[in-house]
Amino acid sequence: MKLRYLCLLLFFLLSCPTVRAQEKVVHSGNDSVKVYKKIEDMSKKSKFKKFIYRLLFKSKKSETKSQKKARQEFMIKKSFDRNEGKIIRQINIETLDPFGYSADNFKDAPDKGFERFGNRLHLKTKNWTVRNLLLFKKNTPLDSLAAQESERLIRRQRYVRSVVIKPIEIPGSKDSVDVSVRVLDSWSLIPTGAISGSKMRFDLTERNFFGLGHEIENNFARRFDDGKKAYTGIYTINNIRDTYIKAQFMYNNDLNDNIVRSARLERQFFSPLTRLAYGAYFENRFHVDSLPDNTGDFADQDFKLETQQYWAGHSFKIFRGRSEDFRSTNLVTTVGYKNINYKQLPSLAYDPDRFFASEKLYLATIGLNTRKFQQDKYLFNFGIIEDVPYGQVYSLTAGFQDKNNRRRSYFGGRVAYGRYFPAGYGGINVELGSFFDGGKSQETTLRVEAKYFTNLMSIGSWRFRQFVMPTFVLGNHRANTIADRVRIGEQNGISGFDNPLINGTRKLFTTFQTQTYVPGNWHGFHFSPFFNMNIGVLADQTDKLFNDKIYSIFSVGVLINNDYLVFNSFQVSFSFYPSIPYQGSNLIKTNTFKNDDLVLPDFQIGEPAIVPYNKL
Repeated sequence: MKLRYLCLLLFFLLSCPTVRAQEKVVHSGNDSVKVYKKIEDMSKKSKFKKFIYRLLFKSKKSETKSQKKARQEFMIKKSFDRNEGKIIRQINIETLDPFGYSADNFKDAPDKGFERFGNRLHLKTKNWTVRNLLLFKKNTPLDSLAAQESERLIRRQRYVRSVVIKPIEIPGSKDSVDVSVRVLDSWSLIPTGAISGSKMRFDLTERNFFGLGHEIENNFARRFDDGKKAYTGIYTINNIRDTYIKAQFMYNNDLNDNIVRSARLERQFFSPLTRLAYGAYFENRFHVDSLPDNTGDFADQDFKLETQQYWAGHSFKIFRGRSEDFRSTNLVTTVGYKNINYKQLPSLAYDPDRFFASEKLYLATIGLNTRKFQQDKYLFNFGIIEDVPYGQVYSLTAGFQDKNNRRRSYFGGRVAYGRYFPAGYGGINVELGSFFDGGKSQETTLRVEAKYFTNLMSIGSWRFRQFVMPTFVLGNHRANTIADRVRIGEQNGISGFDNPLINGTRKLFTTFQTQTYVPGNWHGFHFSPFFNMNIGVLADQTDKLFNDKIYSIFSVGVLINNDYLVFNSFQVSFSFYPSIPYQGSNLIKTNTFKNDDLVLPDFQIGEPAIVPYNKL
């Protein structure tokens, strides 16, 4: 039995890489090794500056690419170097249909009947939709970092497959330049679905409604045993004009007749160059949940509540200069207000301490962060460029809460760090926060999450990566209710363990995934077989974390991507559960595991919030 515990501990330790990282940095025209020398000399003038320098800056990482691609990128970079600071005369935007074209090759054109037919059915992205995403304008100096960020922001749109931004020199002009923006669309109408022994689901999403960049999502579900139906509708405007304000409206009625209506209006720190961010959120929710009384008997309780949230923040550039390191490092301050108003509460017999009660929460965050991005491939999409965030965050959050006619203070902190290093990518996020009432800590949470994936490896023509993602959550002085407990089956946890009786105050689980990429394609479809293993443990304050009960799931499946259906995939998977409490042993389920649950950290400081304890 001890061997099992040692294995779990070893898995977790191996999942948290501490190797000093190296990174790839792409600089603008006037950046060079001399810049780093000047920074280093400046840092020697005081201990504080030396500390900041060592905290923020690391060395560069080289990246192997195909010779043709490397030369193309080199030529574009040299073109930016030659034209840095010149006034932009014209911005020429060209959007391309998804079939047969290429963003970086003007010679490519559709030569097959089905490609031309598909393009006729497709509505291309409007030029002004792309223009509103650009961080540079006409009659302003060319800024290579702003162009690089614009390319990334366009590429992350779910209706874009690839984009190339480059300067076009004007013959005879020494102070002006044109800029070419060439965007390749992806097919935006996406039907997906899944079926298992207990229910079926059908989703229909349009990610580029009439070429405007708006997204409409409709999800339908039906449970077989009782015929219950569910519906979710979401309408998203990703960018109102050129403000980067995102508006989202949602209606959800699930299989248990729980209803959520919400509206969100938000402008995040979408780029390290962003200075202002703010947001507002409104929600009306009705749901039924089961709670136990003091004898342990459960009964359904009705909840009805309204939520309002407001926040605003400012990002300050703390270093002068034009280097990428200088411009991607910021001091960020944010303030927020949250008001939860319960219209219907569970009875006192099932919530004697009034854990569910109206509250007002006031928080402020101050922090230092560095956010950069490196391009990679073969992560969550097949051969498509993906922007992997890396950097660091050091932040403090403080405020107070008014609840149950009492006021208590809150203090929390966050440290996050992520880098590429010779063996792959590693990142860790550590958060600690607690309420205080009369000098005593309440509802303390420590959350540690790590992410690691190897470099792309090959066996013959097959490519593969290994992902390892551990999570540790520790709660102390938590409220005396089952609602204030962590579950092993929470969001991004181990699916299938959804019974509320499977809970504790501490948990540790680790995800191991081997993702492979089969060479070649079949009519544009690529196949990515995977193996996934989740192992976790739970404990209460009086129990040892490594007790006899281990929760596990073993999944095999295949992710099916298409060249034109970017950011979307079809999936077939089979999962084996050695044991699920209150259900049975040696269970096999289909399509319970979602391969897109693997989320990388974003080193952003946004709306101030308490450290999440149970992500349900």
